[in-house]
Amino acid sequence: MADLISRIAQGRGDAITDLVLRGGRLFDLMTGDFLEGDIAICGDTIVGTCARYEGAEVIDVSGLILVPGFIDTHLHIESSLVTPFEFDRCVAPRGVTTAICDPHEIANVIGAAGVRYFQQASEHTLMDIRVQLSSCVPSTHMETAGAELLAVDLAALMGHPSGIGLAEFMNYPGVVHRDPAAMDKLALFEGGHIDGHCPLLSGRDLNAYIAAGIRTEHEATSATEALEKLQKGMRVLIREGSVSKDLHALQPLLTERTSPYICLCTDDRNPLDIGEHGHLDYMIRTLISLGTPPLAAYRAASLSAAEAFGLKDRGMIAPGKRADIVAIDSLEGCNAQLVLCAGRVVDDAGFAGRQIVPPVGLASVKAPQVRAENFRTTANREETDVIGIREGQILTDHLHERIVIENGDKRPDPARDLVRIAVIERHGKNGNIATGFVRGFGLQSGAIASTVCHDHHNIACVGVDYADMALAANRLSEIEGGFVVAAGGVVLAELALPVAGLMSLLSFEEVRDQLVILRAAAQSLGVTLEEPFLQLAFLALPVIPALKITDRGMVDVTKFEIIA
Repeated sequence: MADLISRIAQGRGDAITDLVLRGGRLFDLMTGDFLEGDIAICGDTIVGTCARYEGAEVIDVSGLILVPGFIDTHLHIESSLVTPFEFDRCVAPRGVTTAICDPHEIANVIGAAGVRYFQQASEHTLMDIRVQLSSCVPSTHMETAGAELLAVDLAALMGHPSGIGLAEFMNYPGVVHRDPAAMDKLALFEGGHIDGHCPLLSGRDLNAYIAAGIRTEHEATSATEALEKLQKGMRVLIREGSVSKDLHALQPLLTERTSPYICLCTDDRNPLDIGEHGHLDYMIRTLISLGTPPLAAYRAASLSAAEAFGLKDRGMIAPGKRADIVAIDSLEGCNAQLVLCAGRVVDDAGFAGRQIVPPVGLASVKAPQVRAENFRTTANREETDVIGIREGQILTDHLHERIVIENGDKRPDPARDLVRIAVIERHGKNGNIATGFVRGFGLQSGAIASTVCHDHHNIACVGVDYADMALAANRLSEIEGGFVVAAGGVVLAELALPVAGLMSLLSFEEVRDQLVILRAAAQSLGVTLEEPFLQLAFLALPVIPALKITDRGMVDVTKFEIIA
């Protein structure tokens, strides 16, 4: 009651407000107008605009434009390679005040304990981390994960203040064909928010998927695909991650007319990309530079996102809304000069005052020791299925090449950009090792390996030399997971990710600097991809067409089956 009375009194000017922002121009996302006047804040809530207020504290924002805090509508914080606390420190100063995350990466390694870690962390970060409950752990029956979450397990995780609903339902064939386990999870969240994930789905199959109550979709890679989803009532989330780059393809669809139903997300973006380009601020800048009206871009970044996810307390700078505010240099520049999260200034003092939750999932890499001969491909036919990388997308092509059999083995052929890919089960379940071929890395020597391997997070390794592949894979066990580049029997670069084999205990600045070294090491082996490590990770995700690989073998995603 006291808070309610204080808000009303301060909004009316009958009491001095806690905080006043003075001198800036407010960009109104309803009308697109610039509004003059102070912004008055009581505690964590905006109580006044377009008027003069007296404040216990006054911050001069003269010459700046004030916009609502940005909302990343779908991401996996684990893919930033740092803990939620370092992610907070990395992106909140760029204006991201709400992040709607799906912790299914860590859940695939350690199960419900990983979800609870994110829930607990969300109670202490400056930004508001909203933790969706992971729907597909594992993503399919065609991989070996470290854990499984059934409907009964999700029910036990419901009710935390950070929750919104059910995270991306990746097993779209399970929805369309009414798999019982999928139906149990959908029924548990019926009437609530359910995120989608249905790449290239259309027609009656898309109708069936949406009829399950699924409201959002971030996998559209063309304007045609996104338009059909919009026309069938789905909110489209434009994605621009470190690997999945869909912004340019979908930008023409984002207009002032469609902007109430389109949002922005990053999905998977690492500190190197964030440091070199940005986060949602980069997306906003790029959209405007491509011709998107600023009103549409800023709506998609905040108000439309808030509406899509039922967060009625944010998305505008207006009385009664949460005081998530970004002061920027210009609409086109979108460079944050001051950020408030729930009325608190985002700065070093704020970060230092947080309570840090201890990390979980240490010592999670239980992979078998491998030898060079483990990477041989036993085969009796030269016709070979090859994964074709599409740089900038997580979609792949299903290629067919003839590879000569030599002494019972199909050798890598770097001259044709055909290199070995392997997935090694690392959860201590069965020790599976599957091998195949991939085109698109440009690798000429050595190997790179990673425990970031969506979504089961086994060890993924590509290489030209089997001994270097074994060295890189075995080194991952020694450092408790991460990235390794090896050549000539020597480890050239590495980044340890001991938190479930996914996240570092270092600062985001240190991770960023080590990624620079890793990228240079990969390039020294001939790699031509801008982001080879996360690109490698997505080659093991069997819910994204067309050809992928798991520890159980090559997967024809179109047919949703392992290739015999």
